[in-house]
Amino acid sequence: MTDWRREAEEIAAELIALRRDFHRYPETGNKEYRTSEVIETYLKSLGIETYRPLETGVIGILRGSSIGKTCAFRSDIDALPIKENTGLSYASVNEGIMHACGHDIHMSALLGAAKLLSIHRDTLKGTVIFIFQPDEEESGGAERLIKAGIIEKADAVFGCHVNPDLPVGTCGIRYGSFYASAAKYDVTVHGKASHGAEPENGIDALYSAAEMCRKLKTLSGRYDEGRAVVTTGILTAGTARNIIADTARFSGIIRTETPQLRTLLKEKVRSVIEETDERHGTVSEAEICDGYCGIVNHDAETEHVQKCAEALLGREYTILLAEGTMTTEDFGFYLLKKPGCYYHLGVQSRAGLHSAQFDPDERSIACGAALHAYVIFAYLNHKA
Repeated sequence: MTDWRREAEEIAAELIALRRDFHRYPETGNKEYRTSEVIETYLKSLGIETYRPLETGVIGILRGSSIGKTCAFRSDIDALPIKENTGLSYASVNEGIMHACGHDIHMSALLGAAKLLSIHRDTLKGTVIFIFQPDEEESGGAERLIKAGIIEKADAVFGCHVNPDLPVGTCGIRYGSFYASAAKYDVTVHGKASHGAEPENGIDALYSAAEMCRKLKTLSGRYDEGRAVVTTGILTAGTARNIIADTARFSGIIRTETPQLRTLLKEKVRSVIEETDERHGTVSEAEICDGYCGIVNHDAETEHVQKCAEALLGREYTILLAEGTMTTEDFGFYLLKKPGCYYHLGVQSRAGLHSAQFDPDERSIACGAALHAYVIFAYLNHKA
Protein backbone atom coordinates (compact mmCIF):
# COMPACT_ATOMS: atom_id res chain seq x y z
CA MET A 1 0.00 0.00 0.00
CA THR A 2 1.23 3.48 -0.85
CA ASP A 3 2.40 5.49 2.15
CA TRP A 4 0.78 8.77 1.15
CA ARG A 5 1.81 10.57 4.34
CA ARG A 6 5.48 9.67 3.95
CA GLU A 7 5.55 10.57 0.27
CA ALA A 8 3.84 13.89 0.96
CA GLU A 9 6.37 14.73 3.67
CA GLU A 10 9.15 14.09 1.16
CA ILE A 11 7.85 16.94 -1.01
CA ALA A 12 6.76 19.17 1.89
CA ALA A 13 9.53 21.73 1.37
CA GLU A 14 8.60 22.05 -2.29
CA LEU A 15 4.93 22.58 -1.43
CA ILE A 16 5.73 25.14 1.26
CA ALA A 17 7.83 27.05 -1.28
CA LEU A 18 4.87 27.03 -3.67
CA ARG A 19 2.56 28.26 -0.93
CA ARG A 20 4.90 31.09 0.03
CA ASP A 21 5.14 32.16 -3.59
CA PHE A 22 1.35 32.26 -3.87
CA HIS A 23 1.17 34.12 -0.58
CA ARG A 24 3.77 36.70 -1.58
CA TYR A 25 2.01 37.49 -4.86
CA PRO A 26 -1.75 37.31 -4.17
CA GLU A 27 -4.29 38.33 -6.78
CA THR A 28 -8.00 39.06 -6.45
CA GLY A 29 -10.81 37.41 -8.40
CA ASN A 30 -10.49 37.22 -12.19
CA LYS A 31 -7.07 38.89 -11.97
CA GLU A 32 -5.13 35.76 -10.97
CA TYR A 33 -2.81 36.04 -13.99
CA ARG A 34 0.49 35.21 -12.31
CA THR A 35 -1.14 32.66 -10.02
CA SER A 36 -2.68 30.73 -12.91
CA GLU A 37 0.64 30.75 -14.79
CA VAL A 38 2.44 29.22 -11.81
CA ILE A 39 -0.26 26.56 -11.46
CA GLU A 40 -0.29 25.64 -15.14
CA THR A 41 3.50 25.52 -15.37
CA TYR A 42 3.69 23.20 -12.37
CA LEU A 43 0.99 20.86 -13.69
CA LYS A 44 2.69 20.65 -17.07
CA SER A 45 5.98 19.79 -15.36
CA LEU A 46 4.20 16.72 -13.96
CA GLY A 47 3.05 15.62 -17.40
CA ILE A 48 -0.53 16.64 -16.67
CA GLU A 49 -2.62 18.02 -19.53
CA THR A 50 -3.98 21.52 -18.99
CA TYR A 51 -6.47 23.89 -20.53
CA ARG A 52 -8.23 27.13 -19.61
CA PRO A 53 -12.00 27.39 -19.89
CA LEU A 54 -11.71 30.85 -18.28
CA GLU A 55 -8.92 33.39 -18.63
CA THR A 56 -7.52 32.64 -15.17
CA GLY A 57 -9.14 29.26 -14.57
CA VAL A 58 -6.83 26.26 -14.98
CA ILE A 59 -7.97 22.67 -15.44
CA GLY A 60 -5.54 19.76 -15.18
CA ILE A 61 -6.33 16.30 -16.56
CA LEU A 62 -4.46 13.24 -15.29
CA ARG A 63 -5.28 9.99 -17.04
CA GLY A 64 -4.59 6.74 -15.26
CA SER A 65 -3.30 3.50 -16.72
CA SER A 66 -6.76 2.10 -17.41
CA ILE A 67 -10.27 3.29 -18.15
CA GLY A 68 -12.47 3.94 -15.14
CA LYS A 69 -14.43 6.61 -13.31
CA THR A 70 -13.63 10.32 -13.34
CA CYS A 71 -12.99 12.21 -10.11
CA ALA A 72 -12.81 16.01 -9.90
CA PHE A 73 -11.17 18.00 -7.11
CA ARG A 74 -11.42 21.78 -6.81
CA SER A 75 -9.18 24.45 -5.29
CA ASP A 76 -9.99 28.16 -5.32
CA ILE A 77 -7.13 30.51 -6.23
CA ASP A 78 -8.17 34.12 -5.53
CA ALA A 79 -7.09 36.37 -2.67
CA LEU A 80 -8.88 39.07 -0.67
CA PRO A 81 -8.69 42.89 -0.68
CA ILE A 82 -7.09 42.97 2.78
CA LYS A 83 -3.90 44.73 3.89
CA GLU A 84 -1.71 42.04 5.46
CA ASN A 85 -0.42 42.50 8.99
CA THR A 86 1.44 39.26 9.77
CA GLY A 87 5.06 40.39 9.66
CA LEU A 88 5.98 37.23 7.75
CA SER A 89 9.11 37.21 5.62
CA TYR A 90 6.94 36.14 2.68
CA ALA A 91 4.11 38.60 3.36
CA SER A 92 2.17 40.01 0.44
CA VAL A 93 4.02 42.49 -1.77
CA ASN A 94 0.77 43.45 -3.51
CA GLU A 95 -0.54 46.36 -1.47
CA GLY A 96 -3.97 45.79 0.00
CA ILE A 97 -4.26 42.19 -1.20
CA MET A 98 -3.75 39.09 0.95
CA HIS A 99 -4.37 35.37 1.00
CA ALA A 100 -6.38 35.64 4.21
CA CYS A 101 -8.73 32.74 3.50
CA GLY A 102 -6.20 29.96 2.96
CA HIS A 103 -6.50 29.66 -0.81
CA ASP A 104 -2.70 29.59 -0.99
CA ILE A 105 -2.83 26.47 1.19
CA HIS A 106 -5.61 25.03 -0.98
CA MET A 107 -3.57 25.47 -4.16
CA SER A 108 -0.30 24.09 -2.85
CA ALA A 109 -2.00 21.08 -1.23
CA LEU A 110 -3.86 20.18 -4.42
CA LEU A 111 -0.71 20.64 -6.50
CA GLY A 112 0.98 18.30 -4.04
CA ALA A 113 -1.80 15.77 -4.54
CA ALA A 114 -1.37 16.13 -8.29
CA LYS A 115 2.32 15.34 -7.95
CA LEU A 116 1.69 12.29 -5.76
CA LEU A 117 -0.95 10.95 -8.13
CA SER A 118 1.22 11.58 -11.18
CA ILE A 119 3.93 9.46 -9.56
CA HIS A 120 1.40 6.64 -9.20
CA ARG A 121 -0.41 7.04 -12.51
CA ASP A 122 0.62 3.52 -13.54
CA THR A 123 -1.63 2.11 -10.80
CA LEU A 124 -4.34 4.75 -11.12
CA LYS A 125 -7.62 3.76 -12.75
CA GLY A 126 -9.72 6.35 -14.52
CA THR A 127 -9.21 10.10 -14.78
CA VAL A 128 -8.61 12.99 -12.40
CA ILE A 129 -9.82 16.53 -13.10
CA PHE A 130 -7.90 19.15 -11.08
CA ILE A 131 -9.95 22.35 -10.92
CA PHE A 132 -8.14 25.58 -10.06
CA GLN A 133 -11.03 28.00 -9.86
CA PRO A 134 -10.80 31.80 -9.97
CA ASP A 135 -13.08 34.25 -8.22
CA GLU A 136 -14.61 32.33 -5.34
CA GLU A 137 -14.72 35.37 -3.07
CA GLU A 138 -16.66 37.75 -5.32
CA SER A 139 -19.02 36.82 -8.16
CA GLY A 140 -18.55 33.06 -8.02
CA GLY A 141 -16.25 31.40 -10.53
CA ALA A 142 -17.82 27.98 -9.93
CA GLU A 143 -20.94 28.68 -11.96
CA ARG A 144 -18.94 29.92 -14.94
CA LEU A 145 -16.70 26.84 -14.90
CA ILE A 146 -19.74 24.58 -14.66
CA LYS A 147 -21.31 26.36 -17.64
CA ALA A 148 -18.06 25.70 -19.51
CA GLY A 149 -18.70 21.99 -18.98
CA ILE A 150 -15.68 21.10 -16.87
CA ILE A 151 -17.48 18.54 -14.67
CA GLU A 152 -19.81 17.01 -17.24
CA LYS A 153 -17.75 13.80 -17.32
CA ALA A 154 -17.06 13.69 -13.58
CA ASP A 155 -18.63 10.95 -11.47
CA ALA A 156 -17.92 12.85 -8.25
CA VAL A 157 -16.38 16.13 -7.16
CA PHE A 158 -14.48 16.88 -3.95
CA GLY A 159 -13.11 20.01 -2.34
CA CYS A 160 -11.55 21.22 0.88
CA HIS A 161 -11.21 24.38 2.97
CA VAL A 162 -8.77 25.20 5.74
CA ASN A 163 -10.15 25.46 9.27
CA PRO A 164 -8.12 27.61 11.70
CA ASP A 165 -9.96 26.14 14.70
CA LEU A 166 -8.87 22.55 14.01
CA PRO A 167 -5.38 21.23 14.90
CA VAL A 168 -2.88 20.39 12.19
CA GLY A 169 -3.21 16.79 11.10
CA THR A 170 -6.98 16.71 11.47
CA CYS A 171 -9.85 16.53 9.01
CA GLY A 172 -13.28 18.00 9.73
CA ILE A 173 -16.25 16.25 8.14
CA ARG A 174 -19.92 17.18 8.04
CA TYR A 175 -22.74 15.07 6.62
CA GLY A 176 -25.56 16.92 4.87
CA SER A 177 -25.86 20.70 5.16
CA PHE A 178 -22.43 22.24 5.74
CA TYR A 179 -22.22 25.83 4.42
CA ALA A 180 -25.01 28.39 4.39
CA SER A 181 -27.26 29.42 1.54
CA ALA A 182 -27.32 33.17 1.00
CA ALA A 183 -29.45 35.97 -0.41
CA LYS A 184 -28.56 39.65 -0.72
CA TYR A 185 -30.93 42.55 -0.24
CA ASP A 186 -30.66 46.18 -1.36
CA VAL A 187 -33.47 48.45 -0.22
CA THR A 188 -34.27 52.07 -1.07
CA VAL A 189 -36.78 53.78 1.22
CA HIS A 190 -38.59 56.87 -0.10
CA GLY A 191 -40.12 59.46 2.19
CA LYS A 192 -40.70 63.22 2.04
CA ALA A 193 -38.17 65.88 2.98
CA SER A 194 -39.04 68.71 5.35
CA HIS A 195 -37.36 71.12 7.73
CA GLY A 196 -36.15 69.37 10.87
CA ALA A 197 -38.21 71.80 12.95
CA GLU A 198 -41.38 70.74 11.13
CA PRO A 199 -41.30 66.92 11.12
CA GLU A 200 -45.08 66.79 10.75
CA ASN A 201 -44.64 68.06 7.18
CA GLY A 202 -42.28 65.25 6.19
CA ILE A 203 -42.05 61.48 6.02
CA ASP A 204 -38.82 60.32 7.65
CA ALA A 205 -37.16 57.76 5.38
CA LEU A 206 -34.21 57.41 7.75
CA TYR A 207 -36.43 56.58 10.74
CA SER A 208 -38.39 54.04 8.70
CA ALA A 209 -35.21 52.42 7.34
CA ALA A 210 -33.68 52.24 10.82
CA GLU A 211 -36.78 50.47 12.11
CA MET A 212 -36.60 48.02 9.21
CA CYS A 213 -32.95 47.27 9.99
CA ARG A 214 -33.75 46.74 13.67
CA LYS A 215 -36.59 44.34 12.87
CA LEU A 216 -34.54 42.46 10.29
CA LYS A 217 -31.95 41.82 13.00
CA THR A 218 -34.58 39.95 15.02
CA LEU A 219 -35.08 37.44 12.19
CA SER A 220 -31.76 35.81 13.10
CA GLY A 221 -32.15 32.63 15.12
CA ARG A 222 -33.16 28.99 14.96
CA TYR A 223 -36.10 27.77 12.93
CA ASP A 224 -37.54 24.33 12.31
CA GLU A 225 -35.57 24.32 9.04
CA GLY A 226 -32.28 25.31 10.72
CA ARG A 227 -30.32 28.42 11.67
CA ALA A 228 -30.56 31.83 10.03
CA VAL A 229 -28.47 35.00 10.30
CA VAL A 230 -29.62 38.33 8.86
CA THR A 231 -26.98 41.07 8.70
CA THR A 232 -27.48 44.65 7.51
CA GLY A 233 -24.03 46.07 6.86
CA ILE A 234 -24.79 49.38 5.11
CA LEU A 235 -27.25 52.15 5.97
CA THR A 236 -27.07 55.62 4.38
CA ALA A 237 -29.50 58.53 4.40
CA GLY A 238 -29.93 62.28 4.41
CA THR A 239 -28.15 65.37 3.13
CA ALA A 240 -28.02 67.63 6.20
CA ARG A 241 -28.45 67.42 9.96
CA ASN A 242 -31.54 69.65 10.00
CA ILE A 243 -33.48 68.10 7.11
CA ILE A 244 -35.84 65.15 7.39
CA ALA A 245 -34.33 62.57 5.01
CA ASP A 246 -36.46 61.85 1.97
CA THR A 247 -34.37 58.82 0.94
CA ALA A 248 -32.54 56.06 2.80
CA ARG A 249 -30.73 53.02 1.51
CA PHE A 250 -29.56 49.86 3.22
CA SER A 251 -27.98 46.60 2.14
CA GLY A 252 -27.44 43.27 3.81
CA ILE A 253 -27.27 39.52 3.52
CA ILE A 254 -29.40 36.56 4.60
CA ARG A 255 -27.63 33.33 5.53
CA THR A 256 -29.52 30.11 6.19
CA GLU A 257 -28.65 26.49 6.82
CA THR A 258 -30.95 25.26 4.06
CA PRO A 259 -32.24 26.61 0.73
CA GLN A 260 -35.80 26.10 2.02
CA LEU A 261 -35.14 28.39 4.97
CA ARG A 262 -33.63 30.97 2.63
CA THR A 263 -36.94 31.13 0.75
CA LEU A 264 -38.80 31.63 4.04
CA LEU A 265 -36.43 34.37 5.22
CA LYS A 266 -36.70 36.26 1.93
CA GLU A 267 -40.47 36.37 2.45
CA LYS A 268 -40.02 37.55 6.04
CA VAL A 269 -37.66 40.33 4.93
CA ARG A 270 -40.24 41.55 2.42
CA SER A 271 -42.95 41.45 5.08
CA VAL A 272 -40.88 43.57 7.47
CA ILE A 273 -40.30 46.18 4.76
CA GLU A 274 -43.96 46.30 3.68
CA GLU A 275 -45.32 46.48 7.24
CA THR A 276 -42.90 49.26 8.19
CA ASP A 277 -43.75 51.22 5.05
CA GLU A 278 -47.42 51.00 5.92
CA ARG A 279 -46.80 52.18 9.47
CA HIS A 280 -44.68 55.22 8.52
CA GLY A 281 -46.02 56.14 5.11
CA THR A 282 -42.79 55.41 3.27
CA VAL A 283 -42.53 53.61 -0.05
CA SER A 284 -39.69 51.13 -0.55
CA GLU A 285 -38.05 49.38 -3.45
CA ALA A 286 -36.48 46.08 -2.39
CA GLU A 287 -34.20 43.98 -4.54
CA ILE A 288 -33.63 40.55 -2.98
CA CYS A 289 -31.61 38.07 -5.00
CA ASP A 290 -30.12 34.67 -4.27
CA GLY A 291 -26.40 34.40 -3.61
CA TYR A 292 -24.44 31.18 -3.13
CA CYS A 293 -26.62 28.09 -2.86
CA GLY A 294 -25.04 26.51 0.20
CA ILE A 295 -23.09 23.27 0.47
CA VAL A 296 -25.01 20.06 1.08
CA ASN A 297 -22.68 17.06 1.14
CA HIS A 298 -23.78 13.74 -0.35
CA ASP A 299 -23.78 10.85 2.12
CA ALA A 300 -21.89 8.23 0.07
CA GLU A 301 -19.05 10.59 -0.86
CA THR A 302 -18.88 11.98 2.68
CA GLU A 303 -18.60 8.47 4.06
CA HIS A 304 -15.81 7.86 1.54
CA VAL A 305 -13.88 10.89 2.82
CA GLN A 306 -14.44 9.79 6.42
CA LYS A 307 -13.04 6.32 5.71
CA CYS A 308 -10.04 7.79 3.90
CA ALA A 309 -9.32 10.24 6.72
CA GLU A 310 -9.63 7.55 9.38
CA ALA A 311 -7.29 5.24 7.46
CA LEU A 312 -4.74 7.96 6.69
CA LEU A 313 -4.87 10.25 9.73
CA GLY A 314 -6.48 8.05 12.38
CA ARG A 315 -9.95 8.05 13.90
CA GLU A 316 -8.94 10.45 16.65
CA TYR A 317 -7.89 12.98 13.98
CA THR A 318 -11.06 12.60 11.94
CA ILE A 319 -13.58 15.00 13.44
CA LEU A 320 -17.30 14.80 12.74
CA LEU A 321 -18.46 18.40 12.97
CA ALA A 322 -21.59 18.87 15.07
CA GLU A 323 -22.77 21.94 13.18
CA GLY A 324 -22.24 23.50 9.80
CA THR A 325 -20.91 27.00 9.28
CA MET A 326 -22.93 30.10 8.44
CA THR A 327 -20.27 31.31 6.02
CA THR A 328 -20.86 30.88 2.28
CA GLU A 329 -18.88 29.17 -0.48
CA ASP A 330 -19.63 28.59 -4.16
CA PHE A 331 -18.52 24.94 -4.09
CA GLY A 332 -22.16 24.08 -3.50
CA PHE A 333 -22.92 24.71 -7.17
CA TYR A 334 -20.76 21.71 -8.11
CA LEU A 335 -22.76 19.56 -5.71
CA LEU A 336 -26.01 20.58 -7.40
CA LYS A 337 -24.66 18.92 -10.55
CA LYS A 338 -22.63 16.00 -9.22
CA PRO A 339 -22.36 13.96 -6.01
CA GLY A 340 -19.46 14.87 -3.79
CA CYS A 341 -18.12 16.13 -0.49
CA TYR A 342 -16.49 19.28 0.87
CA TYR A 343 -14.38 18.86 4.00
CA HIS A 344 -12.08 20.82 6.29
CA LEU A 345 -8.32 20.65 6.82
CA GLY A 346 -6.99 21.68 10.22
CA VAL A 347 -4.43 24.52 10.02
CA GLN A 348 -4.52 25.91 13.62
CA SER A 349 -4.29 29.70 13.47
CA ARG A 350 -4.89 32.14 16.33
CA ALA A 351 -6.33 34.63 13.86
CA GLY A 352 -9.37 33.57 11.91
CA LEU A 353 -10.25 33.58 8.24
CA HIS A 354 -10.40 36.99 6.52
CA SER A 355 -8.16 38.45 9.23
CA ALA A 356 -5.09 40.56 8.39
CA GLN A 357 -3.21 38.37 10.91
CA PHE A 358 -4.32 35.00 9.51
CA ASP A 359 -1.29 32.67 9.64
CA PRO A 360 -2.08 28.98 9.03
CA ASP A 361 0.41 26.31 10.05
CA GLU A 362 2.31 25.23 6.93
CA ARG A 363 2.71 21.69 8.23
CA SER A 364 -0.89 21.25 7.14
CA ILE A 365 0.04 21.40 3.45
CA ALA A 366 1.69 17.97 3.25
CA CYS A 367 -1.16 16.53 5.30
CA GLY A 368 -3.67 18.01 2.88
CA ALA A 369 -1.75 16.79 -0.16
CA ALA A 370 -1.69 13.24 1.19
CA LEU A 371 -5.36 13.29 2.14
CA HIS A 372 -6.53 14.74 -1.18
CA ALA A 373 -4.42 12.24 -3.12
CA TYR A 374 -5.78 9.33 -1.11
CA VAL A 375 -9.40 10.51 -1.41
CA ILE A 376 -9.00 10.64 -5.20
CA PHE A 377 -6.97 7.45 -5.58
CA ALA A 378 -9.26 5.42 -3.32
CA TYR A 379 -12.36 6.69 -5.09
CA LEU A 380 -11.04 5.70 -8.51
CA ASN A 381 -9.46 2.43 -7.38
CA HIS A 382 -12.26 1.40 -4.98
CA LYS A 383 -9.81 1.19 -2.06
CA ALA A 384 -11.59 3.02 0.78
